Amino acid sequence: MTASELNLRISVATLVRVLFENPRDSELMLALERRATLREGGRAVEVKSQPFGGAIRILEPGLLRDSIGDFHFDSARSRLEQDFRIFVRPSAWESVRDFCIEHLSHVDDAILETGPERELAEEFADALKIRLKPDQYVHKLVATVVENDPAPTENIRARGIPTVRVYRIFEATLSDSSLTHAIMTNSESLSDQDLCGLAQEDFQNGGKGRANAVLALPLKCITDYYLGMSLNERNVTTLFEKHRLDETVPAVLEGMTVPKYQRV
Repeated sequence: MTASELNLRISVATLVRVLFENPRDSELMLALERRATLREGGRAVEVKSQPFGGAIRILEPGLLRDSIGDFHFDSARSRLEQDFRIFVRPSAWESVRDFCIEHLSHVDDAILETGPERELAEEFADALKIRLKPDQYVHKLVATVVENDPAPTENIRARGIPTVRVYRIFEATLSDSSLTHAIMTNSESLSDQDLCGLAQEDFQNGGKGRANAVLALPLKCITDYYLGMSLNERNVTTLFEKHRLDETVPAVLEGMTVPKYQRV
């Protein structure tokens, strides 16, 4: 089979609804990962907030290939990290989707990573420079959703390539007061403009031009905001109080219908 026949990109990832009580007034808050990324030529900076989470890891690529047929990773980085960001034949999508749904339901699957712990720890380290410990939060599975209609990805490794998706959604409730204080301080002290400056500084110092922080929003306010939208408006990136929110944000909100995501 030629590589040109493997032209449908599949992304399988976790999304985490990170909740905590505001240490000042006990209001329930939603924590999002806020990312600043330099684009073409090191000039334009994009800031977007999205749920914590990321690509699940393929534990045994050989066993996956035996199960779903031929595939290749979307980039050298994905191959190195064994991220489930792959290309397959378009006709294989339904069988790959069903395979993922089945195996993600296993507690300790032999082929696919099934929990959010690794990605959550990595992203808290990036955003807060804090080592997230297992005793600082509890998590539970919420749902699995799929996006069956291919849509262009904004992932820098495969920008613009039509992608279908499987998301495993979790809820993580933070219980450590020092951690919740750190989140609020980070969210309130770093503006999107500050984050842009940090991304530019990273690029000037030889980095990739990226910077991460946290955006903490009152859960009721952001839920009411999406409930006030039409269903189709929930399918796309939006602005909330001048913050650009990824289209995956409503997918992690309890009871929120988002047309392009099908719960399974």
